Amino acid sequence: MQSDARQIVILGTGGTIAGTAASATDHTGYSAAQLGVAQLVSAVPPLAGLPIACEQVAQLDSKDMDHATWLALAQRAAAHLARADVAGVVVTHGTDTLEETAYFLHRVLGPVKPLVLTAAMRPATALGADGPQNLLDAVALARTSGARGVLAVLAGEVHAGASLRKRHTYRVDAFDSGDAGPIGWMEEGRLRATRPWPDAPGLGVDRLPADASNWPAVEIVTSHAGSDGRIVPALCQAGVRGLVIAATGNGTVHHTLEQALREALAGGVAVWRSSRCLDGRVTSAPGEGFPSAGALTPVQARIELMLRLMGIA
Repeated sequence: MQSDARQIVILGTGGTIAGTAASATDHTGYSAAQLGVAQLVSAVPPLAGLPIACEQVAQLDSKDMDHATWLALAQRAAAHLARADVAGVVVTHGTDTLEETAYFLHRVLGPVKPLVLTAAMRPATALGADGPQNLLDAVALARTSGARGVLAVLAGEVHAGASLRKRHTYRVDAFDSGDAGPIGWMEEGRLRATRPWPDAPGLGVDRLPADASNWPAVEIVTSHAGSDGRIVPALCQAGVRGLVIAATGNGTVHHTLEQALREALAGGVAVWRSSRCLDGRVTSAPGEGFPSAGALTPVQARIELMLRLMGIA
């Protein structure tokens, strides 16, 4: 690893990386978020002696991630990244919503130092646990000279937080970056980069509403065979301010669902089109009615629309 006297702060949020199971061969029947972040660090001998500080921000299964935890995580990450004695921040997280947290932090923080997210597909008690190596790689990446932006490292691949997506339910190499491709690979504790660091100005965590329960409600509606649109008026009645369509193909929408969405749009609800396809982008054509979310996945588009409705994006 690179030599840097500055500190790396590791923020723990739980997840499979901190999970345990009764059997070392059980990769699915485990309980997530059982170990503290300090325990994860102590289980990786090469990290001993490095200038590392640990802080537990949350302890949850990432399928249960919420806006309040996002706000707290962004605030703590920003506070540590602003410190002169900190080289970078690492976040341990669950894989289920990792891509959402990565995009949110990318848009809100846009740090000039590295903010590296990592996770695991197997619990800490597994015979072939992937968490320790992922954590070791994350710390090495956070100590890499010139590294910046929101990044993620899993199974040796380094991704930009803006393009990260989970593509597999079970494999340890479950993540990629879609059409953008990875930034590089961690090899023996060093980065082999293939493209530049992400560069995006952050919106500012201080501009987020302090009460996360009041953030604009934005939901995802999927277009599929047999869509009838009945869910749309129910969501509107429940008070949603935005809807993202996980559309088929290049943003096409079932005609019955489209009618319901047009009525929602006329009633003041923002509606964006994204695609169920994980690769590619939704191209716009005249007269389509619903703005395209471009290359954003449905979950990324949901976050982006929420930030727009806050008036900060």
